[in-house]
Amino acid sequence: MDIRRVPYDHPDAVKLDAEVQAEYHARYGDGGDSTPMHPADFTPPNGVYLIAYDEGGVPVASGGWRVKNANGEGNLDGDAELKRMYVIAQMRGRGLARRVLAALEDDARAAGRVRMVLETGTQQPEAIALYASSGYAPCEKFGYYRFHEDSRCYAKPL
Repeated sequence: MDIRRVPYDHPDAVKLDAEVQAEYHARYGDGGDSTPMHPADFTPPNGVYLIAYDEGGVPVASGGWRVKNANGEGNLDGDAELKRMYVIAQMRGRGLARRVLAALEDDARAAGRVRMVLETGTQQPEAIALYASSGYAPCEKFGYYRFHEDSRCYAKPL
């Protein structure tokens, strides 16, 4: 497995983002994640976007983090927000999400971030289980979906 930094608008990132949006639509029945995001959010020092490639060079997993500081939406100074964690269906159950998550945490820590935060939803029990088993605990809701009943927010000190 080869985990690489790529721009958020890289063709492989765009492809995986379309797949994760389709997954959100299937699980929640809406148009996907409407959180505003821009490629610059994931350009160091603002954050990073990673893609895991299999031995054949096929993109199979992704995830990113972006800087979030106190902003009136529930974030705190020093936050790194986890975004677009995704593993293609045929590669799930192999620990790829855990590897991408660890790489993102290491990168955010090295960038001086003090807390990793994330928002997920009740229709993603696999994600909730991953984060709980990786040391994340429920936290005060933040961000775009903070007022949505199905939203769940988690945090982990870095």
